Amino acid sequence: MDTDERLYTIRQISAMIPTVSISIADDTATVATLLYDSRKLSDTVHGLFFALEGRRDGHAYIRDAYAQGVRNFVVTHGKVESSAFPGANFLVVPDTLEALQTLASRHRDRFTHPVIGITGSNGKTVVKEWLVQLLSPEYRIARSPKSYNSQIGVALSLWQLGPAADLAIIEAGISRPGEMAVLQRMIRPDIAVLTNIGPAHEEGFSSLDEKIAEKLRLFEGAETAVFSPGYLRGVPVPPTGKQITWGTEGETLQVINHQLLAGNRCRIYARYRGEEITVVIPFADAAARENAVCCWAVMLAMGYEQATISERIALLQPIEMRLEMKKGINQCTVVDDSYSNDLSSLAIALDFLQQQRQHTKLTLVLSDIPGASDDEDKVYENVSNLLKESQVNRLITIGPGLQKHTSQFTFLTHEAFPDTASFLAAFPSLTFQDEAILLKGARKYAFERISRLLTAKSHDTVLEINLNAVEHNLNQYKSLLPPSVKLMVMVKAFSYGSGSFEVANLLQFNKVDYLAVAYVDEGVELRKAGIQLPIMVMSPRPASFDALLAHRLEPEIYSFAILTDFIGALTEKGQSAYPIHLKLDTGMHRLGFSISDIDLLINYLKNTAAVKVRSIFSHLAAAGAPEHDAFTENQLHEFSKFATRLTTALGYPVIRHIANTAGIQRWPQAHFDMVRLGIGLYGIGNEGGQSLSLQPASSLKTTVIQTRQVPAGESVGYGRNGMLTKDSTIATVSIGYADGYDRRFGNGVGQMRIGNTTVPTVGDICMDMTMLDISGLEVREGDEVIVFGDVEKLAGTIGTIPYELLTGISQRVKRVYYYG
Repeated sequence: MDTDERLYTIRQISAMIPTVSISIADDTATVATLLYDSRKLSDTVHGLFFALEGRRDGHAYIRDAYAQGVRNFVVTHGKVESSAFPGANFLVVPDTLEALQTLASRHRDRFTHPVIGITGSNGKTVVKEWLVQLLSPEYRIARSPKSYNSQIGVALSLWQLGPAADLAIIEAGISRPGEMAVLQRMIRPDIAVLTNIGPAHEEGFSSLDEKIAEKLRLFEGAETAVFSPGYLRGVPVPPTGKQITWGTEGETLQVINHQLLAGNRCRIYARYRGEEITVVIPFADAAARENAVCCWAVMLAMGYEQATISERIALLQPIEMRLEMKKGINQCTVVDDSYSNDLSSLAIALDFLQQQRQHTKLTLVLSDIPGASDDEDKVYENVSNLLKESQVNRLITIGPGLQKHTSQFTFLTHEAFPDTASFLAAFPSLTFQDEAILLKGARKYAFERISRLLTAKSHDTVLEINLNAVEHNLNQYKSLLPPSVKLMVMVKAFSYGSGSFEVANLLQFNKVDYLAVAYVDEGVELRKAGIQLPIMVMSPRPASFDALLAHRLEPEIYSFAILTDFIGALTEKGQSAYPIHLKLDTGMHRLGFSISDIDLLINYLKNTAAVKVRSIFSHLAAAGAPEHDAFTENQLHEFSKFATRLTTALGYPVIRHIANTAGIQRWPQAHFDMVRLGIGLYGIGNEGGQSLSLQPASSLKTTVIQTRQVPAGESVGYGRNGMLTKDSTIATVSIGYADGYDRRFGNGVGQMRIGNTTVPTVGDICMDMTMLDISGLEVREGDEVIVFGDVEKLAGTIGTIPYELLTGISQRVKRVYYYG
């Protein structure tokens, strides 16, 4: 065993997990990093790749991992022929996920310091990060990076435990029965914490009591349990050594009352062991109060004095759990992942940075890593190794620790500053142009000042796109498809208003088969941003054929006229067998060849070598409407007949596709060889069939720019349409119809949310502003306003569809992409 407790020999690994057989080509191989995704490989020399079997079978990606330098693999019996990978080590096991979890559990055995395990429906990550702030003066803390709390995430989190830490805080998240038992066997917490019980993941359980009992399995064998009995509905807690309860009904820490204070603060009054105690937290919302009380109870359970608790809780900082991507100055992209600066989160952020193919230059702005002073040489050597595995070619470091270790970073362009002030002073002389810039800074370095300098200026309205939700929705639809069915995703119309290359990058990373755009210039933009996937153009025009060919785009051909023009363009350039996609009209009556065109079309295609049919497709007119199912069945019948005749005549295979988002769900017989996913990617259009757990992917937000008191009898807005019948408080917010907020939302039709309260519009919608009635609310200038989250509901209020609202959001509205 090496001095680094995460460096094992391959023989040691084979003894730690249940193997069926082993094939060792290199007995000297050592393992320090666990890998499971061929798209996210780091430290390949010391990496151990687990071929996990789930929605995607990891065995299919062993060749990719091997090509990138991985030589250690854990595989399922009968899945891989090791002789095809010379020099590689193979550990053959009955179940690769179980092997990963067993290895993590064995590694956990070596960690003799306290472990805090946290579960609950909400607040796990906030409580974890706040406990890090509260306990760090006494402890060197290892914790789950981000929200790594799944069956895989917990194993990867536990693998981070080593001699540099003397306390661990691990999240445990579940979504179905039986999962917590596995997590508990890995974590084996000394202190088990339940934050709360809410509706999250409820669909995986037969009852709320079953979900509560499952979460409480984390408590088994714990020395101390911290929880609120009010959430348990009488479900018994497993036997534990000591229990610290919190709540409002006579628990160990009994919350009596709370008082909102100036400056968005709150005083919480409680009783503990017969004494009245208080804390002041720098937050006012109910969720923050509950999370703070949970942390308070944990600190009491650990024996902290109340004076220390009060002092530290008053200084709690907000937790920014989102990795955000924003448009930067000078055609840059800023990836902001500040305030969570450790090796694990750095590795995750670097993975994300490398997905951003729109820039060839990648820059990392990095501060000193908190807690590194105990073993600086080792910590910054690990940082150096991470960067060598990444594609980062420019490093800017801030802090004295990194400045002392400049010799670790001679392999790339490196600029070092002792503190943030020095960087800000030098900023005018620094050049940032057409690059992706990752910000990773510990809180004390106040990287928000750097972010403001690097981010392109815009007005206060933003459309936030949750890339986690987009990826989740993508996987939900993939789960409905057999492995042989390909997936085309529609990214036309600026990806339904959500951005172009940002969403396309995510889709490319997730290995979809095709993208589709409406016009050639949309496809050209994607190619310039580094998208290499095949792209179908749905509305090509002869004037754009040169650009289409230059950027390897594939046209939809829907008429003999466009086919003739395109063959002429190909002949002129001497090109042959160029891929095309034939559009058939089976009842939509928008574009496409008619059924009666089949003989002439076959003859036309057989007499030219210029094109080769890549796919034939049609469009379902009413796939989501049960009342038109007979019409849809006829479309499928006609399409199948046409496609069969065409492929038989051509003599080579052709991809067939007709199913749109609704068709994927309701018409499995329409999947054919490929399906086309559209607005469902953004969590909209869950239209019957096999029910999916979709997540809304976008939220439109703005800010209050002014508030005023307006007496009854006065009017608000143009045309005096907003007549007030009572004395009112009016807020003006920074969004109008020029931003895409439809004028039909005026005069109370539209509603926005401030805090937890929904408020109506007043008067007509202006070009750049909207007025809201906030009477009776505490609202300040600068407060955040949610314009919409539920797009389907909002669209229904003005008699339109979500497509219109999403695609109508103006380009001047800043898009912010984040992983939450």
